[in-house]
Amino acid sequence: MTIGNHIRWSSLVFVGSLLVCIACAQAGEPEFRWVYLQQNLQVTENLPKIETTLRRAAKAGYNGVVLADYKLNILDRVPDHYFKNAGRFRELCRELKLEVIPSVCSFGYSSGILAHDPNLAEALPVRQTPFVVHGDVAKLEGGGTLVTGQFEERRGHAFSGWNFQDEPGSGTFADDAVQHGGQSSLRIENPPGIRGNRRVHKLITVRPWAQYHASAWIRTEGFESTGSTRMFAMSPAGRVLSHSNLGVRRDQDWTEHHVVFNSLDNSEVRFYLGVWDCGGGKLWIDDVRLVEEPLVNLVRRPGCPLLVQDANGPTVYVEGRDFAELRDPQLGTTPWKGEFDVYHQPPVLRLLPGSRIRDGQCLHVSYYHAVTIYDGQVPCSLSEPKVYEVVEDQVRRVQELFRPNIYFLSHDEIRVACWSEPERQSGRTAGQQLAANVHRCVEIIRRINPKARLCIWSDMFDPSHNAVKDFYLVNGDLAGSWEGLPQDMIIVNWNSGKPAQSLPFFAQRGHVQVLAGYYDGPPERICEWLAAGRNLNGIRGVMYTTWRGDFSHLEAFAEHAWGQAVAASSPAVTALGDPAFEGHLNP
Repeated sequence: MTIGNHIRWSSLVFVGSLLVCIACAQAGEPEFRWVYLQQNLQVTENLPKIETTLRRAAKAGYNGVVLADYKLNILDRVPDHYFKNAGRFRELCRELKLEVIPSVCSFGYSSGILAHDPNLAEALPVRQTPFVVHGDVAKLEGGGTLVTGQFEERRGHAFSGWNFQDEPGSGTFADDAVQHGGQSSLRIENPPGIRGNRRVHKLITVRPWAQYHASAWIRTEGFESTGSTRMFAMSPAGRVLSHSNLGVRRDQDWTEHHVVFNSLDNSEVRFYLGVWDCGGGKLWIDDVRLVEEPLVNLVRRPGCPLLVQDANGPTVYVEGRDFAELRDPQLGTTPWKGEFDVYHQPPVLRLLPGSRIRDGQCLHVSYYHAVTIYDGQVPCSLSEPKVYEVVEDQVRRVQELFRPNIYFLSHDEIRVACWSEPERQSGRTAGQQLAANVHRCVEIIRRINPKARLCIWSDMFDPSHNAVKDFYLVNGDLAGSWEGLPQDMIIVNWNSGKPAQSLPFFAQRGHVQVLAGYYDGPPERICEWLAAGRNLNGIRGVMYTTWRGDFSHLEAFAEHAWGQAVAASSPAVTALGDPAFEGHLNP
């Protein structure tokens, strides 16, 4: 491009941006100008950082703060100083004329609710797992190893035993010098300046509705693509059955990593291991193992029954009479109560004295188990009655603490849902069940505070976002979930990628919308999003939404969104600085 063309192009970009900002101004000043604050008020040291941020926000024209604090789900078990800190926060917001909008009803990211009882987790069904009795213990029958990967057998750098391997000899290598076990390992290393996928996969026969555990030993050296290192199973239809992040580090010695998945209704899966869009550095993989392993993260609640029966007859055996109470003591306890690990040693099915079950007998065991999504996310049940008891109790405590005029319902990225016995037998779709859940939550809040306004994240009720069929590990179609939203529910819309579909959908349903902008990107993008909705009714606000605790663009975002920001003369604050910034990461 010549210098002259570059100048003309830059001028066109400037004019285009100016027109978008003019369109924003013509759309009128947003009524709701919120800042999203993920913060743990229990940590007293956080308060000065919060105060600095909120004073800047008030000066820039913000008028509300959405408080997303994990502790708002466990107010019955926080220490006394939490309430003192919350009082200081409340008084600061009152002084700055910032509306406090507490986040409640944590469906999706549910560790706060699950801290009350991890068995309230949504869980996947396992059906008729074959067990055989050995003395007083029943164990999985015939659960041999499906994948063993010591990477010994090969021709050159191409490993046998795998159906596919990316770039053998140029991106994936057999390494005889570095190994965890055996004589060699798989090394992933790109040529300088080259990126690409570096994976192996294998087609595996599995038992439908069974629980599987995959593990691999991984070592790294200056490896840049840790977040893209994955191990998962995929159904023949292309549905990914496991979503846990491996947690690989840039530099690590040999470390074992795990995933657990449910085969669902599949008798065959494709097992993947490797790196997507690999960058620089080196990664070694060795001693890969895939086995059927039942009872990991076993969930026990009325909607998720345990059934132990004779494999060759109608006899159903009784817990407490024929076998000892079967619970997973490590369920939802790592690193603290309400948080789940991907894998741990499962509990053992033990017979009791006088049991009707005999040595050598074959059993069928059916149960439910929780699974983690990405970095430990586990949603709670949408329908279990005890969940609503917890929600109502905590909303009452939040009401007493903040007396809010607006509540934020935190239904967001619900990635496992609608598998329990009552839900499957109800005849209702996943969308209808989520709609019923929201309706119930609205009833609870309005019973406690009839005058409160309500808002909710958009994604699970947006047909151009997550309200779709087979979303992650949701059982069925989420279409129609939006029918549970009362018309006066404020939609906090974060589907900026599809404004032409998402904004009119909610506008036509009569909802007021607040646009959750920034998302740790260029603050000027809010102008384009506001401009996309300028001819629609109900676009009434914006929210500065950061997941990284990055408030460095607080004033710039305000300037673009409503043009009333002061010059950025306040101290630069790029993050609140707490290493456990997100409230739910620190108990």
